[in-house]
Amino acid sequence: MHIDKGKCVGCANCVPVCPMGAIHVGADGRATVVVDECVECFTCYRGLSTEHLPGSLIRVLRRLLKLARLRFEPDPDVCPTAAITPDELRWPRTLRREFSDPLERHSSTGMGGRGTAEVKTNELTNRVGEGLAGFVVEFGRPGVGVRLHDVAVATKELARAGVTFETENPVTYLMSDVSAGQLRPEILNEKIMSCIVEFRVELERVPDVLRVVEDVSCRVDTTVAVGVSARCDAHGEDPLKDVLAGQGYKFHRGKVNLGLGRRSNPAAEPTATSRTGGHP
Repeated sequence: MHIDKGKCVGCANCVPVCPMGAIHVGADGRATVVVDECVECFTCYRGLSTEHLPGSLIRVLRRLLKLARLRFEPDPDVCPTAAITPDELRWPRTLRREFSDPLERHSSTGMGGRGTAEVKTNELTNRVGEGLAGFVVEFGRPGVGVRLHDVAVATKELARAGVTFETENPVTYLMSDVSAGQLRPEILNEKIMSCIVEFRVELERVPDVLRVVEDVSCRVDTTVAVGVSARCDAHGEDPLKDVLAGQGYKFHRGKVNLGLGRRSNPAAEPTATSRTGGHP
């Protein structure tokens, strides 16, 4: 994303709209996008209404009004000259938009946002079987973001801990070596809004994995949130309750899948082959 300097009149309406703080008004009185901090979420582009007033005319008008101690104040939700302009993104910068723009679909999974259905659909996918725990570890948040080299720190440590990464997850698709949790080197400096690393382990190994996540969270420059799920036993009890309490975590049952979900059109479901697309 960039701001057309020929159109910008320095109204600064776009500055507070950016969730990453990547837009500022420079010494020239016009807004600038800090390219390395922009995650291509398109919030500024879609979050402001646009008018198509001529930039040169508005700048002259502002100078005249300034002489009269008056100000040009467009409505705060408007870019008066439609100066915010999307760039044509190329790999690996395309990853920024795929992970940060909820309306953009991942080229790997075909899903939007962070690109995974997570374990919320386990009654359909059976990703987490009996005796297993399913983890979702989120890196980044609006206003913070995350560099993929920090995500790589986590995936390497988790791989050493022997977890099984979820194949239908966009972060897994970015691994050059899944067994080692190694992300492709050309993507490591890309910044995204957030992502989820998804994997499963045996129930008895949950405490070990939680310790790995806690250690990683102290070494990366972003926020880390962890969720874990498991199948209830025959009496409806969650086997994670005592395990998490033993590690100092408060247990909250966030969601229960009753097994009532059904694919309404199985013939329309993408095949495994059709979901394994990647980047060059």
